[in-house]
Amino acid sequence: MTTPLLQVRGLKIGATVYPPGEKPHDIEIVHGVDFDVEAGKVLGLIGESGAGKSTIGLASMAYGRGGVELTGGEVMVNGRDVLQSSLRDIRRLRGAEVTYVSQSAAASFNPAKRIMEQVIEAAVLQGKFSRSDAEDRARALFEKLGLPDPDSIGNRYPHQVSGGQLQRCMTALALCPEPDLVVFDEPTTALDVTTQIDVLKAIKDAIRDTGVAALYITHDLAVVAQVADHIMVLRQGEMVEYGTTDQIINAPREEYTQALVSVRSITHEEKQPTEPVLRVENITARYAGTKFNVLHNVSVDLSPGQTLAVVGESGSGKSTLARVITGLLPPGDGTITFAGRRLSPDQPSRSLEDLRELQMIYQMADTAMNPRQTVGTIIGRPLEFYFGLKGKEKQERIQELLDEIELGEGFQDRYPAELSGGQKQRVCIARALAAKPKLIICDEVTSALDPLVADGILKLLLNLQKVEDVAYLFITHDLATVRAIADSIAVMYQGRVQRYGSKSEVLTPPFDDYTDLLLSSVPEMKLGWLEEVIAHRKMESAGN
Repeated sequence: MTTPLLQVRGLKIGATVYPPGEKPHDIEIVHGVDFDVEAGKVLGLIGESGAGKSTIGLASMAYGRGGVELTGGEVMVNGRDVLQSSLRDIRRLRGAEVTYVSQSAAASFNPAKRIMEQVIEAAVLQGKFSRSDAEDRARALFEKLGLPDPDSIGNRYPHQVSGGQLQRCMTALALCPEPDLVVFDEPTTALDVTTQIDVLKAIKDAIRDTGVAALYITHDLAVVAQVADHIMVLRQGEMVEYGTTDQIINAPREEYTQALVSVRSITHEEKQPTEPVLRVENITARYAGTKFNVLHNVSVDLSPGQTLAVVGESGSGKSTLARVITGLLPPGDGTITFAGRRLSPDQPSRSLEDLRELQMIYQMADTAMNPRQTVGTIIGRPLEFYFGLKGKEKQERIQELLDEIELGEGFQDRYPAELSGGQKQRVCIARALAAKPKLIICDEVTSALDPLVADGILKLLLNLQKVEDVAYLFITHDLATVRAIADSIAVMYQGRVQRYGSKSEVLTPPFDDYTDLLLSSVPEMKLGWLEEVIAHRKMESAGN
């Protein structure tokens, strides 16, 4: 029996926290976790935000991020305990025996250096390859990973390739030194579903062809089911369940795992449209200093108390449409009518009433809130700005809003850093509701959340819609979310509305080619789904 390449026994990880007004104290965030990964095998680490997935993955490189300390246990890589290794040996380990693929390739690459320079850096510095041999290996990996122009793409800068291409370049960076173990940390979470298919296939093929062991960290069970041999389910730093992918997906034993597998059970019956609260007519737009339009003759309507889902891949124009509606990007042509009045094209020219009645919730709650302001201050600002509320009246309204988003007592004095991802997004929802809007634009508000938390946010939004009669323009690339909450759908492709109508109309065949591609790219929680999709596309290509 061969010894597993990675053996983790009794791993404990702690951190020091600094609560406002209290003395710093130590907490344990990972509580004695055990697992093995054999060469050529993939272990999926699954769980909600804060479960310890990334912390455990980084521990395999003897690294603790953000003040985290590896306080106990063993992490054996090729038979050596990396937690007991010298700093010199750890430096030899990282980028040679163990490499890392982060969630955001755009944030990980140096924008001032060409891609090839960065892909070969670790392989050359660690003495694995000469520069010439490393470049040859990188080009071979570019081809294996399905990148265009593999012989020359390395000469480009990071901003000169798409998000999906850059994520594959990062996979090439991790594989270039011929490591024994690769840690994939949410490598497809930020990608649209059509791009995700290509990246998943590239990662799976690369693992198979190179024989490396891998940890695949994600909160998406449907994704991990396509690449993992085994899955470990984590919650609050503890292992909930461990088993083969087949067992976890098809016969989960623990209640929490069962909840993860069955998530997204929301049902929402589409409502018939009435007189629109928002009418977008023949909008064309381009960014300053560019020669080409990014929106082409876009027209959509949205009725009060209803949800219009705007879907499409990255670069299709979804967020640009939101910028035009909010006045952040004045259109070149076309008109926007809101609540019966024609909106000025630019935000500074709009009335206070226009600004109040049209609110926005952003994708990243972390960056949408001032970290130095309390929850009460964040929610209270629009109450003062739009309604002039002060003192007791303002405090009472803040508490009403907190109750409405199901946070309740004790949150007014907290800071964003003291909240979970789902709680932060709820505070952003409360801030938007404080203005008593008629329309809220929701820009990918659940894409960064784990399935159970995202499910709670969607149910909250639907309940608030019933109470407040607020309309949502919901920008997303998640078709499961669309099916759960939408009344109408606009499918966008290259700045144009490709398909538009009620949910039942848009999701009923026959489909145009792009909508068919989009719908067929939504991962299913089924073993072998990725191979089925790839095979089907090959057959279609051969038929054409």
